[in-house]
Amino acid sequence: MKTKLVILGGLIILMGCKASGPASSGVADYSNYSENLQSSLPSYPDYSEQIASLNSPQENSNLAIDDRLAQLRMETVRANESEPYFDGFSVLVYSGISRTDAFKAQEDLETFFPELKSRMQYEQPRYLLKVGQYIHRIEAQRNYSLIKETFPMARIIQDRIQRKDFQIQKVTDDYAEGEN
Repeated sequence: MKTKLVILGGLIILMGCKASGPASSGVADYSNYSENLQSSLPSYPDYSEQIASLNSPQENSNLAIDDRLAQLRMETVRANESEPYFDGFSVLVYSGISRTDAFKAQEDLETFFPELKSRMQYEQPRYLLKVGQYIHRIEAQRNYSLIKETFPMARIIQDRIQRKDFQIQKVTDDYAEGEN
């Protein structure tokens, strides 16, 4: 039985290794080949008329968009004007809990940089000495690079800046005395 299996396995191996002829004789075998794939390709509608109509200039198409953009811009301006603060950047020269160190840093800053206007801010429990009010970080970079040489702990920070032209609306009280 074992010998029959060995003989059968040998025959299978020999038949699998049978030499075959070349798979193709060259390019000449495929010169008459053709295949029609039309039935398997998807079909798309003809959009040439719609494309032609899109390329033709239309006179009033931009006006509606421009009017709407101008209206949105004015709404944004009005909304921004009603906000008392905007997000910006400042150069933080000193941050610490010592009042004397904060005022000494302010004096040193005025001595070394008289053209820069500094402001002291107290956020319990620390004092903050800030310079400038900038909309973009790159604007703060110039003064930061000057200050950094004298005050190595200085850095640019995000800051909420009050609008210069903002005024709080006076609230009228209907129950105020003296007014009718």
